[in-house]
Amino acid sequence: MATARRLPVNSSTPMLKRAILIVCLFLSLAVHAQFKTAELLRAGSLALEHQNYVVAIQYSNMAISCKAYMYEPWFLRAIAKYYLNDFTGAEADCTEAIQLNPYVWGLYELRSVCRMNLDDFEGAKVDIERGLHEVPMNRNFYYNHALCQLKLKEYEQANYELDSVLTRWPDLTDAYSLKADIYLQKRDTTEATKWLDKALKKNSYDARLWMIRGRLHLIHQEWKGADEAFSKSIKIKPKVVNNYVYRAVARENLNRLRDAMADYDIALDLDPNNFIAHYDRGLLRLRLGDHNRAISDFDFVLSLEPNHIQALYNRARLLDMTGDYRAAIRDYSRVIDEFPNFWAGLIARARCYRHLGLTSKAELDEFRVFKAQQDKHYGVQPRWSKSKIRQVRKMSEIDVEKYDQLVIADEEQVVSKYNNPYQGEVQKRKVDIKLMPMYMLSFLPYQNGVQSYQVTLPDVEMFNNQQKPLRLINVTCNPKPLSVEQSKDFFEVIDDLSERIGNSKSVSSVWGLLLQRAVAYSAVQNYDAAVNDLTTCLQIDSISALVFWQRAICQVQMDALDASQGMDAQLRAVRVKGDLARAQNLDSQNPYIYYDCANIFAARSNYEEAINNYTIALTINPNIAEAYYNRGLVRIFAGSKAEGIKDLSKAGELGIYDAYSIIRQYRDK
Repeated sequence: MATARRLPVNSSTPMLKRAILIVCLFLSLAVHAQFKTAELLRAGSLALEHQNYVVAIQYSNMAISCKAYMYEPWFLRAIAKYYLNDFTGAEADCTEAIQLNPYVWGLYELRSVCRMNLDDFEGAKVDIERGLHEVPMNRNFYYNHALCQLKLKEYEQANYELDSVLTRWPDLTDAYSLKADIYLQKRDTTEATKWLDKALKKNSYDARLWMIRGRLHLIHQEWKGADEAFSKSIKIKPKVVNNYVYRAVARENLNRLRDAMADYDIALDLDPNNFIAHYDRGLLRLRLGDHNRAISDFDFVLSLEPNHIQALYNRARLLDMTGDYRAAIRDYSRVIDEFPNFWAGLIARARCYRHLGLTSKAELDEFRVFKAQQDKHYGVQPRWSKSKIRQVRKMSEIDVEKYDQLVIADEEQVVSKYNNPYQGEVQKRKVDIKLMPMYMLSFLPYQNGVQSYQVTLPDVEMFNNQQKPLRLINVTCNPKPLSVEQSKDFFEVIDDLSERIGNSKSVSSVWGLLLQRAVAYSAVQNYDAAVNDLTTCLQIDSISALVFWQRAICQVQMDALDASQGMDAQLRAVRVKGDLARAQNLDSQNPYIYYDCANIFAARSNYEEAINNYTIALTINPNIAEAYYNRGLVRIFAGSKAEGIKDLSKAGELGIYDAYSIIRQYRDK
């Protein structure tokens, strides 16, 4: 429940202004030679003020490229990454800044909070203690030090630290709530309530305190008090989903069923995928006799957790009530497989068998119940094995006998509304988890997030200089879909090139025109025609790495189309492998060929080879954002979550801001 005293998201608050001020302090001292760097830092600080964190990172990158020995751009970038929830990247940047200037206490403050968010409380304590050498009277350091002690279960030390904090700063509300947290951890709800009441006297407008107060009322089954506490929390902060769920639980116990249903509906409007709200609303609908809609709630719950025993049993009961006996038997059977001595489930399944006329199966279940009852009577009922007990404990301490009891969450989660995808908290956008696509030749320019620049290759530049193509050929990745005007333009280019090919008198000119037309065909997704032109190019010049590379990519795109139509593409896969191998032999310094090879390995779940090829690509060119992004995902898929998040952080730093959404999703998991 307690959280680190962290830099607030609202840029108008003193802490963020202080952090930005620390970054800007040295700007007034900059000499003329540092003018460009100072301008970049000022622009980055302004972006931070307006919560344009991705833009702030871009300015920081530019400043670092100019003056990598200055700590300020590293600090600025760390702040921006922190607000994007990229705590791993922010910690790394703080470490770099500390190596450059170990006497700035703000760096230790930020790194300690990052480490706390990464559950590295020992490391955070070290930073806090180092920061206290620089600023001995910083109350945030003292508070966070106590919080680290709490997380490390050093309850007595944390209590002593907080007593000292409250002696010096008696108006620090968070210290009172942290004291309450310590007593909650020690299962002393009486003392916890006392300290929570003190905190509320200091600040009655803290929604989190009222939420904790409501949870304590729920623990003591004080339904009216819980209703009032959650109502106050909702009034102060109306977008916290669990507050509505908890208030609904209290209102159900007060028999205010209509109000409880309204709260569940609001919770699911705010978060349609909320597990607990669906589960508890399903129970309420079952209680009210709204069986079909209750089934839909439990269907959703089981889509998230297919082995949730209570949900399975409740859905089985509902299917039984609505006459879908075969489906009910299916769910009852899954419950009985896990808990063979669950008598209520056996009796219910026997009843379903009888409805379907399966008398012999019904009698078997009834006999099992009879025998179990006799065994219990004579004291010979079989005990669960240790492995079975461990299995049940892994399933969140499941008690199948409590199938009809409401549930609440162990932890809180605040859901904030996200509006602009290019500004502010981009990490809260919902992003599909998939690899960035292949690099390839294109007439379209390369575009990467908010940063636009062109990928350069010597062979491509040479082609553009010598052949003077109708459209400059670029190396691109993930181009935007063509507009109607662009499609029309490309088809006109194809017609023009076809006419020139027909009128051409020299082999060398035909080669260049064919490659241009293949690139144009690729843009309009006519990959068969593109492959034909590229094959003809190779008959003219069999040592062109660009042609082998482009033909491989076109064949990969054709593979994807064939696979979607259920066709076998194994032969073409062999050709792709051969073309990429030839391209690598002809141009071993082209990093994008290795990147594309890595994508193919990743698509086949050969993660080790994929990581190796992404690493080679990044060794040749360490600025390929897509390679960091894909390697990060592949490392996560392979089980190396920490390394994967580091790569995603670097991808976000280089402009693929969707990486921050992925980092958030995996960190939440």
